[in-house]
Amino acid sequence: MSLSESELPRTEDEWRVRLSPEEFRVLREAGTERPWTGEYVDTKTPGVYHCRACGLELFRSDAKFDSHCGWPSFDDAIPGAVKEIPDNTLGMRRTEIRCARCDSHLGHVFEGEGFTPKDTRHCVNSVSIRLEPEQG
Repeated sequence: MSLSESELPRTEDEWRVRLSPEEFRVLREAGTERPWTGEYVDTKTPGVYHCRACGLELFRSDAKFDSHCGWPSFDDAIPGAVKEIPDNTLGMRRTEIRCARCDSHLGHVFEGEGFTPKDTRHCVNSVSIRLEPEQG
C-alpha cells in the first residue's frame, strides 16, 4: 500500500485511525521500540523496505547488515527517501531519520562506527517499516 501525497492523512487524529497504537507511538510521536523485539532485526529476506505509514520505498535489503544493536540497520537509504534532522534530545547529539514523504519517524542515523565501508548505520524501528519480499 503506497499512499500518494493527496491521500496522506492531514492530522494526527487521521494518522491515529490508520495506524496501530504502537505504530502511532513510534512513527508519529518519535518513539522507539524495545531492542531485539522488532520483526526485522534478524531478517535476511531479499526485498525492499517501505515506510509503514505511507508505503514509500526507503531501504533495499542489500543495504541491511548485522550491527548487533537490537534494531534493523542499513548502511544506505534509497536516494531522496529519508530526510535527516538534528536531534539533541536525551542529552546527546544524534541525527533523526524521517520518511521524506509523510514525515514519519524511522529511527536515527550514525556515522563513523566502522561497521561497513560506507561507515553509516541507519538504525530503524521495525514497526516503522514493512518488507516487500522480492518476487521469484
